[in-house]
Amino acid sequence: MNMLRMASVVLAAMAVALPVSASVSFSGSSGSRAAAVTFDIVAGKLQVKLDNTSTNDVLVPIDVLTAVFFNLSGGAGQLARFSATADGGTYQGTTLVNPAGTVVGGEWAYAAVSSGSLPGVNAGISSSGLGLFGPGDVFPGANLSGPADPNGLQYGLTSVGDNKATGNTPILTQPLTNHSVTFLLTPGAGFSLTQISNVFFQYGTALTEPRFPGGEGGGGPGGGNTPEPATLALLGFGLLAGAVARRKRT
Repeated sequence: MNMLRMASVVLAAMAVALPVSASVSFSGSSGSRAAAVTFDIVAGKLQVKLDNTSTNDVLVPIDVLTAVFFNLSGGAGQLARFSATADGGTYQGTTLVNPAGTVVGGEWAYAAVSSGSLPGVNAGISSSGLGLFGPGDVFPGANLSGPADPNGLQYGLTSVGDNKATGNTPILTQPLTNHSVTFLLTPGAGFSLTQISNVFFQYGTALTEPRFPGGEGGGGPGGGNTPEPATLALLGFGLLAGAVARRKRT
């Protein structure tokens, strides 16, 4: 395949395959724990998908993913809570409590955060209070379990590899969602995904419990960076320019 044809193929593939706006993903792991979060703009909303990606069994509360923290340049006030929906079923032990697709807004909160334990972040989404989130911070939706605020372990995220028949008493008696939940927030004018940085994943019900950072680009365990549209565009146009220059010389 000559250079001109190769450039044409690359540019055609870009036109078909590239999304209008690229999402931003962060992932990370520590020991038996692994998590990922993807930020995207969907129909004018900021979509945040949080996922407990570990393939290990959830046996104790500190194996449950309960929050994601991040820094938002310009401040957390740029985002307003809109909805929270469970992507997997919610189980109490082996009993299905709520099916996938259930609105779980009453169990999750978004708020500006400020804590000496969390340097470099100013926003967070959580199913547990963690001393940071209160009743006024929850997403729209009914209270499904426990007090009418983010509190305790309920509706936190179990892992992809969880065995629902195993675990200690809190794990088997609290309603826990199967590995993923999706949030929608309404952004302010001029909001951009490039404003998001410094992602951390929080487990358990206290800031003293496990927490680790997420690397950008989905580069966690088994992950890899996906080329940005601009990178692919430069490749395509570079090939095209090289082909034109070569034809002129000949």
